[in-house]
Amino acid sequence: MSRPEDKVAIVTASDSGIGQACAIMLAEQGFDVGITWRSDDKGAQETAEQIRKLGRKAEIERLDLADPEKGSRALETLIGRLGRIDVLVNNAGTNVEGEFLETRFEDWRKVFSVDVDGAFACGQIAARHMVEQGQGGRIINITSVHEHTPLPGSVAYTAAKHALGGLTKGMALSLMPYNILVNSVAPGAIATPMNKMSNQDAHRVEIPEIPAGRPGDTREIASMVAWLCSEWSSYTTGQSFVIDGGFMLANPQYYR
Repeated sequence: MSRPEDKVAIVTASDSGIGQACAIMLAEQGFDVGITWRSDDKGAQETAEQIRKLGRKAEIERLDLADPEKGSRALETLIGRLGRIDVLVNNAGTNVEGEFLETRFEDWRKVFSVDVDGAFACGQIAARHMVEQGQGGRIINITSVHEHTPLPGSVAYTAAKHALGGLTKGMALSLMPYNILVNSVAPGAIATPMNKMSNQDAHRVEIPEIPAGRPGDTREIASMVAWLCSEWSSYTTGQSFVIDGGFMLANPQYYR
């Protein structure tokens, strides 16, 4: 992919946390950005304001992947307003906690609908536009360390993130002939609003169970996404990049 002059990235769930950091960093790299949100319109507006201050175009659309086929149409709207798409970051996700014997089928399906079906539907829309444009592109799926290791008490989330990792590999093989590269980024414990933390907490909160001793900064995830969208990642596809401060080396979730 050439340098991002007049190129467009769409980041789902970019109203806060990792998605917001990715959207802003891609704007810093020269991308116009499509922003989606489900329940935090104010956060989406704040993301857009920061992107526009960087001199890049920002467009906002609500995206609800509870119904992936219907919800993903918001992507078509954003692509229409922005004129094209060169990067899709599938960041939207959800979790319903529950051990295997306790998990209701409706909760299982809710998690899979957003985390897997949503990524499939959005990825297919983006890839079809990229193929039509004929200039390649990038799709990055935000998974989790739990793409690789189970999250106790969250069987649906564990299975969905493993499935998203598999989808990433399947997409990568299928889309390589079109120079569309697909990778996943697998964060560990990150200082996000969902975890009731901010980026500042990543550098002052201690988590001794993790070898790094702290949670990650959202920008430490966004920087990997930005690299995967750069010209220097052109030999990389179908991979999962774990950014976890050594979490998986220690697997502290099992030592309670």
